Formats: sequence, C-alpha cells, structure tokens
Amino acid sequence: MAKKKSAAGSIRKKTHKKNSNDSLLNGTKNNVNQSDLRNRQNGSSTSSNTLTTTKISSYDDDTITQSENSIEKEHKKIESKSYSQRAGKKLKDRRRVFFMFGTLLGIIVAFYFGQKSSYLSDSTMRQSFDNLVNFENFQVALDDWKEALPNGLVNMFGDFQTYLTGFDFSKIYPNNKNDLTENFAVGKQLRKELNLTDKHPVVMVPGVITTGLESWGLYGDAECSSEQHFRKRLWGSFYMLKTMVLDKVCWLKHIKLDPITGLDPPNFKLRAAQGFEATDFFVAGYWIWNKILQNLGAIGYDPNKMVTAAYDWRLAYLDLEKRDKYFSKLKEQIEVSYELTGEKSVIFGHSMGAQVVFYFLKWVEAEGEHYGNGGSDWCNKYIDTVVDIAGSTLGAPKSVPALISGEMKDTVQLNAVAVYGLEKFFSRRERLDMLRTFGGIPSMLPKGGNMLWGDIHFSKEDELHNNTDTFGNFIRFVENKALVKNNSDFHSSVMKHNFTMKDALNYIIENSPSWLHNRIDDQYSYGFAKTEKELQENVKHHSHWSNPLEVPLPNAPDMKIVCLYGVGNPTERAYVYTNEDYNTTGMNITIAYDQEQSVFFTDGDGTIPLLSHSMCHKWKQGKSAYNPGGLKVKVVELKHEPNRFDIRGGAKSAEHVDILGSAELNDYLLKIASGHNEMIEERVITNISRWVDELNFPL
Repeated sequence: MAKKKSAAGSIRKKTHKKNSNDSLLNGTKNNVNQSDLRNRQNGSSTSSNTLTTTKISSYDDDTITQSENSIEKEHKKIESKSYSQRAGKKLKDRRRVFFMFGTLLGIIVAFYFGQKSSYLSDSTMRQSFDNLVNFENFQVALDDWKEALPNGLVNMFGDFQTYLTGFDFSKIYPNNKNDLTENFAVGKQLRKELNLTDKHPVVMVPGVITTGLESWGLYGDAECSSEQHFRKRLWGSFYMLKTMVLDKVCWLKHIKLDPITGLDPPNFKLRAAQGFEATDFFVAGYWIWNKILQNLGAIGYDPNKMVTAAYDWRLAYLDLEKRDKYFSKLKEQIEVSYELTGEKSVIFGHSMGAQVVFYFLKWVEAEGEHYGNGGSDWCNKYIDTVVDIAGSTLGAPKSVPALISGEMKDTVQLNAVAVYGLEKFFSRRERLDMLRTFGGIPSMLPKGGNMLWGDIHFSKEDELHNNTDTFGNFIRFVENKALVKNNSDFHSSVMKHNFTMKDALNYIIENSPSWLHNRIDDQYSYGFAKTEKELQENVKHHSHWSNPLEVPLPNAPDMKIVCLYGVGNPTERAYVYTNEDYNTTGMNITIAYDQEQSVFFTDGDGTIPLLSHSMCHKWKQGKSAYNPGGLKVKVVELKHEPNRFDIRGGAKSAEHVDILGSAELNDYLLKIASGHNEMIEERVITNISRWVDELNFPL
C-alpha cells in the first residue's frame, strides 16, 4: 500500500507539467509539509488520499502503467547502486583481512626457513628474533576471526601450524585424532584407550606465588583501611592489578609481612585462598592447575578424592605450621583419605611445592613442639608416590638477585623506557623491601654451595656452552663508569672479586637486616652434610628439612618418587653486577643494564636450571645414606618444544609453569594416580646423570 501511494505521488509530479494549472498545483505541492508527507505514506491523512485519488483518476491506464515501469527502473538503479557500494565495501574489508593474514603468513614462512640458514645459526640471535616474532597472540587473533574467515583458510592455518611444529602424539595415543590441548583431552583418551580410573587420593601442592591470597582484615591503619578489600584477592587476580595501580602504598601494606615476626603485620591479614579455585587460575584466562584438575576429573576424580593443599607462600615453612597449622591439616587430610578409601595418597608438588612436600616428609616423622610426631613409619603407611614436578629441590639461582637487588631476568630484559617506567612505579628498592619480608623466598636459594654450583674456575655446566668464563663465577662485577667519572670515590667501592654461589649467599646474609638474617639462620641451611652421622643429626631440627643434601629421604621402602621436569629452555644462571649510587637508588649494587649481556643462561625449564634436579638422580642410584629405604625413583625429562601458535606453548611445552598443561606430563600424572607407575618409562636426554657421578658428593 505504501509503495502504491508513493508511486501515485510520483505520477502526480509528472502530470503537473502537462496541466494548465501548473502554478496552482506547484503551490499546493510546496505547501505540503513533512508531516503531510509522512501521513500520506502511512495512509493516515484523508485529505491527502482524496487529493491523490482525484489526480490519478484524470489519467488513463497506459499513462499509469508507463509511469509505474519508469518508477520501478529508477528503484532498481538505486538498489543496484546501493548494492554495489555495499559489495565494494565488503570487498575492501576482505582485502584488508587477506592482506593482514598474507603478511603474517609471509613472516612465518620466512622465519621458518630462515631458521635453517646460517644467518640465524647463532643461538642468541635466534632467541632475540623469537622474542620479537613469537606469534603468541596469533591463536587468539585466529579465534577472533574464525567466524569471518572461509573454512578453507582456517584449516590451512591449522595445517600450517602442525607442519611448523611437527607436533605428533601418535606414539602415545595411536588412535587419537583430537587436539590434546583441549579441555579433558588427555583424561578422556586414557580412559578410552587404557580404561584408567581413579584409585589413589591425590594431593596437589602448588608452587611459589601461584596460590591466591585473600584479605580477611577489616581495620588496617589510619592511612589504609582493609574493609573495602575484605575477601578480595590481593594476590592472584585482576583486583590485585587494579589495587597495585590505583593504591600501591596500601597494597604493599597488605602484602608485606611483619619484618620482626615474619607473620601478619598489625591490623592486616591475608590468607591463602582455599579449594581448587585457589590455584586453578592465577588471573582469569591464565590457568595453572586447571588442566590437571580437568584430566583427573575425566577419569573419575572428584572433591572426595583429590584436594589442593594451598598455602601462604610468603611464610617461612615452620611459620606455616605455627600460624595456619598447615602441615597438621595436610597430615590429617591424608590420614582421613586413607581411612575412607583404603588407599595411600599420591602427592603432586610443583616448583617450591616440591620443597614443601620434602619438608613435610621430615616434619611428619619428627618429634617435638610444632612437629608432626607421626613416627618413623608414617610415610610408608600413608604415601604411595611423591611426584616432583619441575621442583626447585636444590634451589633456583634467580632467587639470589631477587634478594640482593630486587631484580631478575624479566626486569633486566626490558627496554630502557620500560625500565624507567617500572622504576618510577615499583622501584628495585621497593621490590627488595617487600621480598625480604617473605620468609618463604629464602627457601629457594641454591643449596650445595661450590660443591654443586662450581667455584671461580669451573662448573659442570660449562661443557654446555662455549663460555669464556665459568658458570661458577656466579656474579661478575664491572665498574660503573658513569659513577666513577662523576665521583672518583666510587672507584674504591667497586668489588675486588667476583662471587661464587657461596659468596653470593654470604653477601645476602651479611647485608640483610638483622631480622632477615635471624630468620634465615633459624629456618634454612644451604650446605651439605659431610658424614652419615651428621645427616642423621640434622633430622632433629627443622632448619635442615628443606635441604635434601643435609637430611635423608624417609626410610619408607614401599614409597615411590617420580621426578618430571623440563629441559631445553634457556634458564638464568649467572649475572653481571655493578656498583650503584645508594643516595639515588637506595641500592649498593645492581645488575649492569648497560652490558651487552648481563644475564647468562644454561639448560633448564626457564626458571629451574638442570643442575637443581641433581638430587633426583642421586636418589635414583639406589640405597644410600641419602636414600636409606631404597625408594624406587624414576626420572623423566620433558623436552621443551613449544607451539609458536599457542600463547602457553601448547601440549609439548615444558616451560616451568606451562608444563602443568603438557599432555605428556598429564599422561604421567594420571597413570600414577590410577596406580600404574609401571607404565612410566624413564627418559634422560641430558648429561646430568654423568654430572652426578662426577660431582664430589660427600656421601
């Protein structure tokens, strides 16, 4: 109806030119306002309809038909033009999309074939280029465009991804056609192929910083109230990031521990989040234990048979028991699980969590106040297997610069602008002051001294690299030329000699506040027992329990240990330092940012160097002073083979945290939990077994 009336209106315009009353009609036409026009189109104006009908009736049918045909042609022209414009715009958008992906594809291909050329033969250059073009966001971008792109193009990128990475799990799962990075994939496949089901209760002990911390205080102080943060995560959430940016001073007051007691500061209280949610994700979208939880669930596990033993990683180990009764709760949890299921527990410890587990094994059998008092046979009765996942068993060298100058590789490799911004927002001095209050951080300092980590002339790791200097030369000092030029007094303050690992630990203790010195002395030790008698004496005091070079494994012949860790990922091992202007930075020494190379790397998983896993290989040698019960120990090294198109490295990543999503690691964990340790085949692809044979272990 609306179209007919519109057509009638157009016919009237043409007939006015032939009418002798043109002026009158034109006047009438001009007097029709916009409201009349809308009414005429909607059929709501009676007068307009009458006028239109009268005008139409004065013409014959042929005229009307010709006019209608003319109108239809005009409409088609307009529609055709509009369609052409839209099509042109779509084509332009498509060209932009294809140009973007074509450019990206060209970069990928060029980089892939360029890797095989001598141009990128130098490992440092290749690593730098990897950092520049790592395609971490490619998978995210592809997901965003997946609906808009043709299926053929999406499939092409998927095929290219497979070709580029050489990813193949056919040897493990010959009938598997699925992507093992998908949720539940490993668990479903093992249930289907091997009929694996839940058997042993599982306890998961997370690593440092991966447990969320919630505020449970209300009052704070005059400057900072805690009420607004009640039950909010001030560590391990986007709320943490928001609070850091908007109110850094108050965030630091909440997150720091009391320097004297090592516990809660007055009126501020943070506690570890509980349940699986405490460690499944660090922040939304960044999983930690979620993949393992999913795959355990796929073979039948539920909260009745698995638990996350989350803890406040800031605290020194015995303070976890004094404040939170952490180890007592863990002991009771394992005992209750045994009574309910009749099965021994399996304990997974990741990173620092592996040290916490080893500490627990000694704590639970020890006698005394704040100790477990479980007796010498407790571990043999209640624990089936301990799994060390990328454990910092003998420490992590990166913890040393953290406690000397509040730095590590991640801050050193920032560009100058980023370093300046970080220094203004969260300076090295502030980071150092915060870390020093955390009694748990010193537990990760390297153990074994120069016996394990080398002296000023030699280290076992030197054979891996063509270094002009040894890794035993742990901290090398260079002169700060800018300071010497401006103030000649600084020349005399330059360190006279470099530091071995033992020297570096002594420097930390000697230059720390008395409260930190006392806490380290009471809670930890970093040497090694020289006699079997000394090894047994050390069992009586908690300061030795986190160091497997100073105390033996439990005498539990039925218990098993499996060590799973990544290799093939450059890991920080030694540093170049220089003197600093204390009046300007509050630091005496700092990493030399202006050096061509201020951090030196060795083999490892990106955080824990290979040498730190030496103890697993020492235990594996059989019954000894370190392994009096002759526990069966298996070691599996996972080669780091990240997928360039996956932001987390994909199913073959062996990076320190991302290894928790590794398909191979999940495969092993599920076999252990389901009672099939015999299905785990040992694999050592490095020279560490030979190193352990050649190192001068005293026992």
